[in-house]
Amino acid sequence: MSEHQLVSLVSLVGFLILIGAGFRTHNVGWKKGFFMAGAWAGIFAVVILFIGAVR
Repeated sequence: MSEHQLVSLVSLVGFLILIGAGFRTHNVGWKKGFFMAGAWAGIFAVVILFIGAVR
């Protein structure tokens, strides 16, 4: 594992901890959290498909 991969892994874990802390602070349950994550994944998928279609 290179240094860049290690930095990316550490930052990803840190971001996940921050997201989890935010969900816990705002009392977001698992069901609503998965729904929100799916909605964001769908938004990103639509944007990526749109950009691919334009090119």
